[in-house]
Amino acid sequence: MTEHVSPSLVEVSPTATISTLLTDRVARDPGAALVERRDATGGSWEPLTARQFEDDVVAVARGLVARGVEAGDHVAIMSRTRYEWTLLDFAAWAVGAVPVPVYETSSPDQVEWICSDASVRLAVVETAAHADAVASVRDRLPELGDVLVIEDGAVDALRAAGAAVPAEEIDRRRAAQRVDDLATIIYTSGSTGRPKGVELTHRNFVHLALNGRAGLAEILDADGARTLLFLPLAHVFARFIQVVVVASNAVLAHSWDTKNLVADLGTFRPTFLLAVPRVFEKVYNTAEQKTGSGLRRRIFHWAAKVAITWSRALDTERGPSAGLRAQHAVADRLVYSTLRAAMGGRLTYSISGGAPLGERLGHFYRGVGLRILEGYGLTETTAPTAVNLPGLTKIGTVGPAFPGTALRVDDDGELLVKGDHVFRGYRNRPDLTAEALQDGWFRTGDLGAFDDDGYLRITGRKKEIIVTAGGKNVAPAVLEDRLRAHPLVSQVVVVGDQRPFIGALVTLDAEMLPGWLSTHGLPEMDVEAAAQDGQVLAALDRAVAHANEAVSRAESIRKITVLTTDFTEQNGYLTPSLKVKRGLVIQDFAGTIDALYGSTVRADA
Repeated sequence: MTEHVSPSLVEVSPTATISTLLTDRVARDPGAALVERRDATGGSWEPLTARQFEDDVVAVARGLVARGVEAGDHVAIMSRTRYEWTLLDFAAWAVGAVPVPVYETSSPDQVEWICSDASVRLAVVETAAHADAVASVRDRLPELGDVLVIEDGAVDALRAAGAAVPAEEIDRRRAAQRVDDLATIIYTSGSTGRPKGVELTHRNFVHLALNGRAGLAEILDADGARTLLFLPLAHVFARFIQVVVVASNAVLAHSWDTKNLVADLGTFRPTFLLAVPRVFEKVYNTAEQKTGSGLRRRIFHWAAKVAITWSRALDTERGPSAGLRAQHAVADRLVYSTLRAAMGGRLTYSISGGAPLGERLGHFYRGVGLRILEGYGLTETTAPTAVNLPGLTKIGTVGPAFPGTALRVDDDGELLVKGDHVFRGYRNRPDLTAEALQDGWFRTGDLGAFDDDGYLRITGRKKEIIVTAGGKNVAPAVLEDRLRAHPLVSQVVVVGDQRPFIGALVTLDAEMLPGWLSTHGLPEMDVEAAAQDGQVLAALDRAVAHANEAVSRAESIRKITVLTTDFTEQNGYLTPSLKVKRGLVIQDFAGTIDALYGSTVRADA
């Protein structure tokens, strides 16, 4: 058993809440911008000062009081990532209510489960379609009162209704709150079974935000620090970022449609982002495809190799050689500057979580000029519990313990976490709470290992370990992550439990397929044809061989089956946070898996 502890950099007051983070920000510099949002025409970004945002929060909070929201009431928010979500979040906290996020892609049954289990009294949704989803299960939600629709003017209506409520009522409610009050209930994505309601307190968020600001001061408190939030605010990661931005001196903006993300990056020009590895994979693969073929493609591949070599050299005692520095300067003019410009031109840091990024991409982006700080966390830890810091970075790890965190790997390899950011329990599930929280430690269910300096690597999920017929234990995550990095690949599920060897189900990325075919001199074809094309299959075999380089022969993928149906949130095989529902895939594709093992096995894959 090994353990590593990182002491807190900031202690949390008993009277501190998420609301006091905002009032403290106003007190520090009321006239400085805190939020930027699109103007009425959707054109330029308009700043709101800390005072203006606070005034808007109080105005909407007064409207919630007028609607009958009491301290402790649960308020559902169902929307894309937009200014109004952050506004409603802070307004609910200001009146002592408990916001309950709902993914905007949730089905009526999922809406019903969350609103019922959380005893939601008021729901604020973005669109008429969201309101229809709630209405379709309304008869099963006896505690639910009003349903307000943002696109029908709900926020303006709240502002108007609150005019009759004294502002002192908000002051009174804020003053009555304490650090251990319930702040939110976030429902896990539900990759196995029904989502569990994770109860997070104000202490969880405040502790993490204040220590995050201290540990990431080079990013959050730098002159001109600003971030564009585009991940779903129903997810704990994005929720934490909006809180830590308020606690710091940075500026927050929202991009509600990923189709507009590149344009928004170009006009808002963030200095840091939070993202998931799939975003960085897509950026790399898209940039590669845009080079086409011939000389431009060869230059891109050369520049990518130089970036990786440069980054690796930074970790050596001697650093990059004179020759490498010269190559890097040329590659910067030819390739890197264009990539940086596409991301706004000012982006220097990104925080990545949710899945492993991979050393190759980590070194590539650092070589280009974007330092990706890979981290690890769960809903139950209010997001980050380990993260690479600007001065403490090892690419390929998820970093040391976050300030104020103790990490332990037990004799079975399971990662345990202790700290003030760990949740208080699962709503209405004391049995699961007792199973997860033992002797002050949260059992994550993830497998991890420390290096000699206390940097953590996540090696898999304890419950996802595959045991082959030969008794070999295989963690599928490393194989899946490496194979999914190929531009042709959308999703991967490694199989092989009680089977003679490891196999995999692979789906194709329909968005990337046309560009890949074009740059490889192949005719246009749809996913169904590509899944049977010899050159496509040969490319996938090479990608499998590359993935296998990370594991032993006994753990390697020997055979794959290419599916013509992708795993998506719409067909139920992905969670809203884009995790594959492994159990459902294995159940529904049982015949396909049997067929994979029923035919002749290739000697090499």
